[in-house]
Amino acid sequence: MTAEPKRWRDLRKRFLSALVLGPTALACIWLGSEPWTMLIAIAAALLSWEWVHLCGYRTRTMPGLAVPVAVFAAGTLAVSEHSRAALALLAALWAVAWWTADRGRDVDGRGQSAGWLAVGVLYIGLAGIALIELRHDNAAGQANVLFLFLVVWASDIGAYMAGRFFGGPRIAPAVSPNKTWSGAGGGLVAAMMVGVATAMLLAPGGAARAAAVAAMLGVAAQAGDLLESWIKRHFEVKDTSALIPGHGGLLDRLDGVLAAAPVAALLAFALGRGQPLWW
Repeated sequence: MTAEPKRWRDLRKRFLSALVLGPTALACIWLGSEPWTMLIAIAAALLSWEWVHLCGYRTRTMPGLAVPVAVFAAGTLAVSEHSRAALALLAALWAVAWWTADRGRDVDGRGQSAGWLAVGVLYIGLAGIALIELRHDNAAGQANVLFLFLVVWASDIGAYMAGRFFGGPRIAPAVSPNKTWSGAGGGLVAAMMVGVATAMLLAPGGAARAAAVAAMLGVAAQAGDLLESWIKRHFEVKDTSALIPGHGGLLDRLDGVLAAAPVAALLAFALGRGQPLWW
């Protein structure tokens, strides 16, 4: 029996994790804002736990506890339809997290700098607020969140397949040696194709605008993937945790969504409530 080519060796793991996470996300998006909010709360808790442990702290005590507390406090305001207050609170609690981490830095000999721990408040909190705000738009929320996730997934799959198949020059070898320009191109094309198809299915509008919005979200998702690779390089780890058996942590799987969600939320804010992202 021929051995599986090295470049495809993680395909099975990716498929299995997508088989679990994908349907769960789609079901909650479809069922409404309440199930979706519960899913975001669970994801925020797990992401906060991963980030705090990545920085060498514990979520049960300060300063590590500051990260999940800040994310949940801001998220609660977002659920109550006070998005601007949520953003202001998130910024204030980011400063508090930085201050508490600076006072308690290296108490156990493992803690990273105060800045890194506090970054988790913004990194996770901004995406959480964005995802809550997007889905809580009763008129267009379901379509917009579906569009966002399908485009991000398409970008990830397209980049993986094209990069593994074509190979070629790498984008940033010092940050992520597996990411190539061919992969970036494949991810962009896949995002645009799926974005147009999704838009035509959910709320037919301008195909050109749908392609442009999908391209913007696809680029943001790929930038988030590179950012996550750089973060892991900084902490000298292969995965952010072992939360997903054999395939790393939730931060590894949601890096594209964490980067693209705030972009989608800004666009939705500019268009006004009740408007699909591609109109």
